[in-house]
Amino acid sequence: VQDAASGRDPGSRAGEGPQWHWKEEICRILGEIQAPLSPLLLRLCHWLFPKLLTRLFLGVQLHRGQLEMVLRAARTAEVPLVFLCSHQSQVDGLLLSFVLLSQGIGVPRVTVGTRTSPRLRSLLQRLGGIFLPSGMAQAWSDRDEGLPGAVLDAYVQEMLQSHQPLVLFLEEPPASLRLADPARHWLLRVLRALRDGAVPDALIIPVGIAYDVAP
Repeated sequence: VQDAASGRDPGSRAGEGPQWHWKEEICRILGEIQAPLSPLLLRLCHWLFPKLLTRLFLGVQLHRGQLEMVLRAARTAEVPLVFLCSHQSQVDGLLLSFVLLSQGIGVPRVTVGTRTSPRLRSLLQRLGGIFLPSGMAQAWSDRDEGLPGAVLDAYVQEMLQSHQPLVLFLEEPPASLRLADPARHWLLRVLRALRDGAVPDALIIPVGIAYDVAP
């Protein structure tokens, strides 16, 4: 992040040094990626979501054998968990977060698509949703990503080092059957964290969600 910040001049204001400007810019980028988790909202959603499920679906089935394998890996492995999930509907993130939280794995950080209103974005951030910084959510390219890319790299490394579960949705929009550009950005960050030795290893866990009728 320091290398990226020193690589270009953000301008200056009277009586203020460039270091203050970069700290302000870095905090702004972090604010676009995430917000502090809200324990009150998490408890409220954990209470409301089962009621919502009973209205949306006749039943929800989990593969108990696979879930037990994930729980055993989460208890014994000293590496972060990265869940790669196919995207079928807009409730996938809430459903998967509810399952992981209810099974004691923890509150995951869930990548969320860019097409959200500002209010919904703020709400999802406080429930564990994470977003790409502005300017990086457009079409994939190999250009230098500058300070936003460096901050995103550092953020993912810190998240993996603290063993927060990470959920990556591979398609956007749901059921598009192609790897989305935002998913490429997030996967690249995980690969860089492994390549640079920020974490010794990671457990990559494929997740499948299927609906008789997608909500």
